[in-house]
Amino acid sequence: MQNELISANHAAAYAATLAARANRHGRGFCSGVYPITPSTECMELLCAQQIEKGQVVRVEGEHSAMAVCIGSVAAGARSFTTTSSNGLAYMAENVVAAALLRLPMVMMVANRTLGPPWNIWADHGDSLLLRDSGWLQIYCADNQEVLDTILFAYRLGEDARVMLPVMVCQDGFVLSHTMAQTQIPDQQTVDRFLPPLQVPHRLAETPHTLGSVVLPQQTEVLRRQHHEAMGRALKIYPQLQQEFAAAFGREMPAPVVGYRHEDAELLILSMGTMAGTVERCVDRLREQDLKVGALRIRLLRPFPAELLCELLGRAKRVAVLDRDISLGFGGVLWGECRSCATNEALVQNYILGIGGGDVRPQHIEQLVDDLRSRTTAGEPLIMEVGV
Repeated sequence: MQNELISANHAAAYAATLAARANRHGRGFCSGVYPITPSTECMELLCAQQIEKGQVVRVEGEHSAMAVCIGSVAAGARSFTTTSSNGLAYMAENVVAAALLRLPMVMMVANRTLGPPWNIWADHGDSLLLRDSGWLQIYCADNQEVLDTILFAYRLGEDARVMLPVMVCQDGFVLSHTMAQTQIPDQQTVDRFLPPLQVPHRLAETPHTLGSVVLPQQTEVLRRQHHEAMGRALKIYPQLQQEFAAAFGREMPAPVVGYRHEDAELLILSMGTMAGTVERCVDRLREQDLKVGALRIRLLRPFPAELLCELLGRAKRVAVLDRDISLGFGGVLWGECRSCATNEALVQNYILGIGGGDVRPQHIEQLVDDLRSRTTAGEPLIMEVGV
């Protein structure tokens, strides 16, 4: 294992390369890629790698990139791609197809604001646009987590009980272009953790089709099976956490990560890199004798409702921070989380950092002051934090 100063984009590319080589005794690897800021450096590094049994296909657009991945996994090969923002929106048709065909692959999304107007900075609206597409969705908080989660995602999505694609998300520029010391495992360790891919319904010697026309009753059955598979992914997550720790000597974060939450009367829920700022603010507020804690949502699909209900405990006030907006509704994370709090809890939505606004400690402290002053929850509050 070596320790290198790399960006999260490069961490993702190294993880994809290790996973690709781990399938050299299987059907190999094939990736379709197309550049878009801020994910481009990931595909550039991936294109430069020597993969013994595989190739990276440079295509003419994101829709085709996902088509290559679909064809690859349908033939039994491991696959990976990376994109962002409008590139993800452009490939949406095939993103849905990959999930409904139950083809396990990994896609790294460098979260970026959807345009127009054109904006290249961090916003979770792109990946959340496809939260109901049937992919597992995991949101990372640092560079090491990006690398580890991609390896973990292959193991989780390729499990015979799951067989689903996984979207690994990182905040554009905040992580994608930020350098940090990152441990890169050796190939032998990855080989032991990640066995060759076996796709039971792959196109092979026995003639059959994928994605043929079906009747309503068959669609109902397929959707139920898909839904159940996502539920199984949540159930086997702890088992794979243990296996990851045994293989690599470090922990894979839980679906919901708690921070000083056990006795908290006020909890702050967030996702992605905002969680680091929130945790530092929790420390400062604890010094003021305020019982404040934090929860970071890492696994959005399948949604870990039971675990979140348990961690929310008896908190009296809950702030849900969204780096996104569902126009005409409010924050997506707030919509997902608010039913998990007790009926007595005051749950308030704060939307900040959309379009890449710089979320700073004072902004977190301002919303905590606002939440403490409230007697009832109000409409989602959009905080214009700026740069």
